[in-house]
Amino acid sequence: MNNEDKPKDWLPGLKENWKSDIVSGFIVFLIALPLCLGISLASGAPPMAGIFSGIVGGIIASLLSGSHLTINGPAAGLIAVVLNSIMVLGGGDPKLGFELTLAAIVIAGAIQVVLGLVKAGNLTVFFPISVVHGMMAAIGIIIISKQFYVALGITPKAKTIGGLLLEIPFSFSFVNPEVAIIGISAILIIAILAKVKNPLLKKLPAPLVAVLVGIVLGIVFDLADEHSYTLLDQTYKIGPEKLVNLPDHIYDGITFPDFSRWKDGVFWVMVITIALIASIESLLTATAVDNTDPYRRKSNMDRELLAKGAGNFFLGWIGGLPIIAEVVRSSANMENGAKTRWSNFFHGLFLLIFILLLPGLIHRIPLAALAGILIMVGIRLASPHVFKETYDKGWDQIVIFTVTVIITIVEDLLVGVFCGIITAILIQIYFGVPLRYIFVADITVKSENKIHVLDVKHALLFSNMISLKLLLRKIVPGERVDLKFDENVKMIGFSAIEFLQSFKRDYELRGGQVNLIGFEDLKPISTYYGATRIHK
Repeated sequence: MNNEDKPKDWLPGLKENWKSDIVSGFIVFLIALPLCLGISLASGAPPMAGIFSGIVGGIIASLLSGSHLTINGPAAGLIAVVLNSIMVLGGGDPKLGFELTLAAIVIAGAIQVVLGLVKAGNLTVFFPISVVHGMMAAIGIIIISKQFYVALGITPKAKTIGGLLLEIPFSFSFVNPEVAIIGISAILIIAILAKVKNPLLKKLPAPLVAVLVGIVLGIVFDLADEHSYTLLDQTYKIGPEKLVNLPDHIYDGITFPDFSRWKDGVFWVMVITIALIASIESLLTATAVDNTDPYRRKSNMDRELLAKGAGNFFLGWIGGLPIIAEVVRSSANMENGAKTRWSNFFHGLFLLIFILLLPGLIHRIPLAALAGILIMVGIRLASPHVFKETYDKGWDQIVIFTVTVIITIVEDLLVGVFCGIITAILIQIYFGVPLRYIFVADITVKSENKIHVLDVKHALLFSNMISLKLLLRKIVPGERVDLKFDENVKMIGFSAIEFLQSFKRDYELRGGQVNLIGFEDLKPISTYYGATRIHK
């Protein structure tokens, strides 16, 4: 595709594509509104925190972003991080915990800005794909374990994730029927709309439909007034505490950070966790969106880090949740015809207009409806299909994935990710990779007459792949690249193979040629073509 065919960027792009971008931005706003609220409440933060994030992510971060079609905002992947930070730093005081977490978000944002300035956009290279998938699956399980009780109007006894999961089978006798009708309705609406084939119905923003039905049911059940009702000789209490509680004015929702714990080690653990997870998720989303962009544009990953960092730095000062480039909203953005970054900007602008003009409508939203929406998000992240797909990719991937999931649930996200990475390195050692080549690849390059021969020795892995990435960056499009794997190569890791396949596809689309010489001589450890390959 010629550059002339691609949409223009910045103000020329706005002039050229404002009609398609404003329509897509409005549809994404309809999807984002309930998710911003639900993610905020699930994170243990005030509802306004999620709205602030959507506004800043759209209006400010979009203009700094290195991506054309991603949508910025709060995401399910950070629920566990923020919730854990509020609980740990607050020591049981959610208000203090939130203010301390805001301080951590400010510093995490500054770290992301620095990472962008030092061109650390290759950050995701150091994370095996199965660790990232395991992290997301664990987050899905955590979301389900907490929102199950909100959706059914139950007050659980357990406090830990494991305890909440074990308590689920014994909790059904405590269900509040009217609350449960709202929560289950939201789940069914999203599940049904995801399955419908009718093109018109498929365009309906399922989270918004679930919220609107929840509002109607909330009016029917009179949630706005504290009262009791009796069903089958059982009395249940219900009232405004089951609705979203929002301040009367947007400025009343501003919360300032508290830096009083800056000398504590645990505070810095939270800072690093927020910066790390937010950066990884944003870079992975930008990569996924690039792979499906109809115009085959490539994101500037360094600017992606800088934009998310600037947004998070600002949000920490006003009481917002950390933002990432969010994959579901980004996919909806593309599906609805977005062309440029301005669709992201418009989605944030619509959020701002809505909260200024109709804050009372948000107060009508039942918490159970938001919980039902989040449960479906959790199911998508941790569905049995995700586990089976990982298993099919090879025993090494399911081991790394499972370790990450279990440790994340039992301990926390940072420990889970760390243990997953260690597991991946131990598997590399098991396959005979010399220790000295685990973090540094042995690659020699010969270039002549627009033919570049890269001779790879010993191993190519998630942990040493940055060497190859930096070499390939220097090669101009439209030439020939021969990647040779000699007979001494012990292993090509799963993440490295994913990268090689992606590079080959993208480089050849731009008129070049890529040959993987000796790749087929290595033995895949499962029937999956992209599985880890080892020396026969």
